[in-house]
Amino acid sequence: MIVVAGEALIDLVPQGTDALAALRPALGGGPYNTAVALGRLGSPAAFCSRVSYDAFGTALLDRLRETGVDVSPVQRGAEPTTLAVASVAADGSAAYSFYVEGTADRLFSVPAALPPGTRAVSFGTCSLVLEPGASAYEELLRETAARGVFTTLDPNIRAGLIPDPDAYRARFRSWLPSVSLLKLSAEDAEWLGGSPREWLAAGPAAVVVTRGGAGLTAYTRDGGEYAVAGERVAVVDTIGAGDTVNAALLHGLAVRDALSEEAVAGLRAEGWAGLLGFAARAAAVTCSRAGAEPPYAHEVAV
Repeated sequence: MIVVAGEALIDLVPQGTDALAALRPALGGGPYNTAVALGRLGSPAAFCSRVSYDAFGTALLDRLRETGVDVSPVQRGAEPTTLAVASVAADGSAAYSFYVEGTADRLFSVPAALPPGTRAVSFGTCSLVLEPGASAYEELLRETAARGVFTTLDPNIRAGLIPDPDAYRARFRSWLPSVSLLKLSAEDAEWLGGSPREWLAAGPAAVVVTRGGAGLTAYTRDGGEYAVAGERVAVVDTIGAGDTVNAALLHGLAVRDALSEEAVAGLRAEGWAGLLGFAARAAAVTCSRAGAEPPYAHEVAV
């Protein structure tokens, strides 16, 4: 079982280029998209979050159930669902503004236990920024790592939500001893400062940096550096692409029975080429479709 911990929200996606174009609601949130992608790829997965009782919250949970994701760890609340208004550039890249005050996911609390058989837990995005929930997710990260469970982190920086960048950067560094695999985009890496080698020295067994169409690179503690090119595809938009990479890395490691720091450290060039190539193919499928629509297992070969 792979557990994804973090927010679920509604992306409001413009249906045109006009400033007042109609907005189409789409189910989203980085961790939510990762859970959906894991379900579609065929990994046993569960979602750990706090979701509203409103119509959006119900729709979010319905899709998880339809995808085969266990929603038993989800907490519920009467507060509204978080909204993210997307803007899509000519190259398909997406930016967001958020409506987060008083929303349900901010009131997440540490669960008494995770589902039986949990082998890995994935964290990231807004859930590690917005208090008081951020402190609860942070506590869950540290507790999970202390029990020897494989952990992944995708900071997926949303700079507009971070009031004190330096404080967040310090907090990010404090998480690294509890992180088994760090995945982040080149843009996130630039915003955070530092380098993969510095982050590896703080704790993770590997760091994977995504570079959009240019591909992915994995860095390992033993000095290894393994890169694959991106898959050529007609990009509709990049919504959910990074989340798909998260899921593909976790699914690929699970298939290889490598959801441990020792196993990740033992991957060599052939293993990393296969894992990163699978993640690149999966992300390309997502980019070829509007919105966060990750691939199903039959569309990509592990």
